[in-house]
Amino acid sequence: MKISALTFAVQSFVTLFVIMDPPGATPVFLALVADKSSKARRLLAVKAAGVSLLVISIFALFGRFILSYLNVSIAAMQAAGALLLLLISLDLLTGGKGSGRGEAADSNIALVPLGTPLLAGPGAIVATMIFVQQVHGASMAIGLIAAVIAVHIAIAVALMASTTILKVIKEAGVTLVARIAGLLLAAIAVQMLVNAIRIFVQN
Repeated sequence: MKISALTFAVQSFVTLFVIMDPPGATPVFLALVADKSSKARRLLAVKAAGVSLLVISIFALFGRFILSYLNVSIAAMQAAGALLLLLISLDLLTGGKGSGRGEAADSNIALVPLGTPLLAGPGAIVATMIFVQQVHGASMAIGLIAAVIAVHIAIAVALMASTTILKVIKEAGVTLVARIAGLLLAAIAVQMLVNAIRIFVQN
């Protein structure tokens, strides 16, 4: 059954928003940017959304070719992302907030773990690649592009809005948020790893 371009765009937006889960990424974001200025936090929110958009766009256009050329499965990429998130979660649980300081550290936070694999993770990448395969005609392509951009605008807005929480919770609250974020991130990483192992076993 063929669906309209608008319906396809809405489905794409909702699916990607649920998978990328900006509210779920908020505790991790707050824990990582707690020692930054308000301006730096807003900039990092935009950078993280931008990195995620770039990664999603690259895989939407060249994903199948890249994975095929490197002979890498989605499950392997998911397992690698899980291990990376697990390392970050351990850092948060033990009181760290990422290595290094300054502008280079800010860029690293926006790239990893925020931009990828937390936002642009295996789930979002696979979903986007599937949507690309379902595109028939220019109107559906435009709808998908609009949906992907809209999701990342929503992500940037959600992350920027969340930084006002830091003004309320103070230093003790930040420490608590960091521990909770580490625990949540560890749980997400373990679930991603379990899903990847399940796919390996089934194949």
